[in-house]
Amino acid sequence: PTPPITDPIPDPSPQELWGELRRFLSGQDPAGGSPLTPQSHARCALLLLRCLPPARRAALQHLRGLFDQQVRTKNSSSSSSSSSSRMGVPPVPPSPNPSAAALAEVIQEVQLVLAQLLDANPKAWAPVISSWAIELMGHLSSKYAGRHGVPHSGLTGLTGNLNELLQLWMGCGATRALMDIYSQCLAAMSPGCPDSCVDALLDTSLQHSPHFDWVVAHIGSSFPSTIIHRVLSCGLKDFSSHGSSQSLPSESPPSCDKRLPKIASVVGILGHLASRHSSSIKQELLRMFHDSLLPPPGAPGTPSAQQTATVPFLLQLALMSPQLVAAVAPELVESLDADVLNRLQRRLAPLPREELEELLAIAVRLVSQSSTGTYRLLQFLLDTAMPPSVIITPGPSGPPLHEGVREACDRLLQLLLLRLQQLVYSRSGAAPASPSELVPPARSVPFLDSLRPHVQELCVETLRLERKRFLWQHQLLVLLGVYAAPHGASDALVYLLTLAKTQEQLQLAAQLHAVLSCCLGGDLLPDAIDACVRQIHAARLPDAQLAQLCRNLALLVRCDASCDAAGTAGSPLGERLAAVLWRHLPDWAQLLLHRDAAVAEAACQLLAGCPLPQLVPAAHLLAAVRAAVHHFFTVLRRPSATSATSTAALSHSGRLLARLSAVSPAACKAVVQQLVEAALCGANAQLFGAEEASPSPDAVAGATDVSLLEANRSLSGVWAVFHAGIIGCGLKPLPAPPQRLPDEPLGNSQLFLNLLLRCCCNGGPSEQPSSPFAPATINPEAAKAVAVALVESVCPEVATGELVWAPDEAARGTVERDLRVCRRFRSHPLLFSLLRLVAAGPPALCYCAVILRGLLGSLVAYWEACRATRAADSPWQLWASATLVATLAEGSVVPPALGAVAEVLEEVAPYEVHLLLLGVWDYLRENGPLPQKFQFQPQRGVFRREFGRDAELGKPLELLQHLLQKNIERLGPLAGRFR
Repeated sequence: PTPPITDPIPDPSPQELWGELRRFLSGQDPAGGSPLTPQSHARCALLLLRCLPPARRAALQHLRGLFDQQVRTKNSSSSSSSSSSRMGVPPVPPSPNPSAAALAEVIQEVQLVLAQLLDANPKAWAPVISSWAIELMGHLSSKYAGRHGVPHSGLTGLTGNLNELLQLWMGCGATRALMDIYSQCLAAMSPGCPDSCVDALLDTSLQHSPHFDWVVAHIGSSFPSTIIHRVLSCGLKDFSSHGSSQSLPSESPPSCDKRLPKIASVVGILGHLASRHSSSIKQELLRMFHDSLLPPPGAPGTPSAQQTATVPFLLQLALMSPQLVAAVAPELVESLDADVLNRLQRRLAPLPREELEELLAIAVRLVSQSSTGTYRLLQFLLDTAMPPSVIITPGPSGPPLHEGVREACDRLLQLLLLRLQQLVYSRSGAAPASPSELVPPARSVPFLDSLRPHVQELCVETLRLERKRFLWQHQLLVLLGVYAAPHGASDALVYLLTLAKTQEQLQLAAQLHAVLSCCLGGDLLPDAIDACVRQIHAARLPDAQLAQLCRNLALLVRCDASCDAAGTAGSPLGERLAAVLWRHLPDWAQLLLHRDAAVAEAACQLLAGCPLPQLVPAAHLLAAVRAAVHHFFTVLRRPSATSATSTAALSHSGRLLARLSAVSPAACKAVVQQLVEAALCGANAQLFGAEEASPSPDAVAGATDVSLLEANRSLSGVWAVFHAGIIGCGLKPLPAPPQRLPDEPLGNSQLFLNLLLRCCCNGGPSEQPSSPFAPATINPEAAKAVAVALVESVCPEVATGELVWAPDEAARGTVERDLRVCRRFRSHPLLFSLLRLVAAGPPALCYCAVILRGLLGSLVAYWEACRATRAADSPWQLWASATLVATLAEGSVVPPALGAVAEVLEEVAPYEVHLLLLGVWDYLRENGPLPQKFQFQPQRGVFRREFGRDAELGKPLELLQHLLQKNIERLGPLAGRFR
């Protein structure tokens, strides 16, 4: 029913009103019978509109025709002018058009009268006039949308087209007057309740969109707060009146669903206003959500129908508009504390199960489509779904979280993972019908796209191993790996391998590799190890993480190797890891030289645990050997070399060198040669008891704290300049040697010799003992490499091919060299041990002829000049003489009978020692130590020398017999040794 009209204008009499009605219906003047002018006909319609309620619809319909005629006249004149300009005809000033001018005058008068009615009684007239004006604008927009000169319209179109359309329609007097009339109605109703005006706007937008978008753009920009608030209120009211328990819409719901008649218009209007008024929309949506959870003022226990329908309405609205989700989601998540969640649970609990399932499905779809604040949203869901013994409560005074909320979040997470799994595994497009047809691009998943930058954070959270939580996060890592393959899978695997610190955490990496390998149909290890190497080269990993990565890789390989040794199946990850690691041998070997001891030890542990490859490039192998030797001596030089940590590091380093020496005979030679060279030079020699060289006075005077090396390290990663000294102050001072225990050189020598012996025993099959219980024999080639390295270190000026024992005349010219060899052996106790090791692999001692001749000649000369009464007065010379003779016998250079001379040296006088050594010298001069005199014995697996073919001992044995008879009381028991 139409509300009563109370106007200050006096009403006409019934007779006058009847006459006006007849004039309006006939369109003629009763007095003269002439047709009414547009102004007169319009005035008659306005009078009936104001004074005769039954005639209002007819009056408004007549006014509607006037506006339509004016718009048609405007469009026809615009079309003719634009056609003339396209044909090149200069525009002619239009002649006065009486009908157009009359229509414009009528429009102005209608606008003035309607404005007066609104001012007189806005509550009664605003709903009627606003509905008529907004519906007429929608009709005109749709009717003339296809006319020439009207640009393309639509909220989804270009902004420029919408602006052109707005300028075109606002340039027309009729539509501009209608827009002013509706704006006046909306402004008059704003202090009250403009729901009727907004309802008309929503209905018209639903019916005439997208041609009606220019009206929405203008009204929304003029009354943003009112339009946003009332549009949402009207949409919620309509949604509630139609029943919020709608069936779940499809993936792309239609814009004109009969079950949701106005929600599509709400989405369109808010979507257009979101570009400039997103903050207002966000605040209004959040206000609606929180107000719906408040108890109603009238009946505290019974929520209203709109309050019940608010959450489903907002979910449906967000599902149809991703822009609203992106704007509201971050702040909504921050506002969901325990109190809000409990009130939400109480509000949704009375709903039917089917409706709750549909709401949960909509929430899952919204989360999977969200692309803003996704990681924070995921953390909120995980925190809420965790059991109460793990989750941290908001505070001591905060309310506890209802169990129903946890169960709902738990189910939401499970459904979310299921939906993401469906989207990931079904995202590839259909196969092309022909080779020329393009393959359709894979469908994107916004939730996973926004989580890709947070893979490292997800891995850190997963490794905490919190119950249920890490299982969900591990599933997410799998989905991210499959979705962003191949880089996403390898990155997730690298992060887990780098950050894991326990066996349980490392198992997560193995499980991830197993699942991703099955899903992607390939091996991820090459890509993952390549990514690790790239990060190492780019120095992106801190030292602690780099060391942890190496330890984890070593643990995986060692676990697999232990499983194989036990006869059980190893993990698929460990089975392929060793082969992949050896492809990057130079990169891992470079870490052995790292300045951080933990990184170097972890890299050594990794390489020591990898099984040996079949083939290794020579350049890679030599670089690894050099780095491994350097690392071994670096660990040995530490003051705490006897601690448990250093003992383990030495064990790993020794095992690595032994593995490298077993790769090939060439590798064995390289390892033993570099070990010997490194042990006899620089500060390494002091580890084995070598005498320390005294620093020069200039170096001591130039002592300073300047460290150019540290300065270069702080400036760049390339250390190309080293601090060798300061001009004017001399060389850089030598660092003070660490304080060591007295028996430490002996222990270091034992460690080194054991390692060298292990490397030398890695020989070919022909040199192995026939019985598995026989002691391991030294590979002759490895012993030869030790001999060559020994000669190069002690006598670098002598060629290694000088094997013939020179005559006495030539020995006179090498006195200085012989003395230098003797001094070198006296200052380096390790040399005699190395010489005995060489002797254990005959005929390798023959290649040390230069050293043997120099050492023996110096000792013969010393004992000849000695004037002491006893040989024991020269302890080192006596020990060196006995050791040298025993070594010669052990290396099959002299017969065993002559080697027994070493047992009687301490019992005879110095001159007699000289005579005995001289006899050894004479034998070596007549029977030179040549490798050709040795023959290989297959049954024993060693080289042996037959001394029966050499000259008789003669004179040395006669001298021995004389000494035995002379000292029969002391040397009698040894008589049988010299036969």
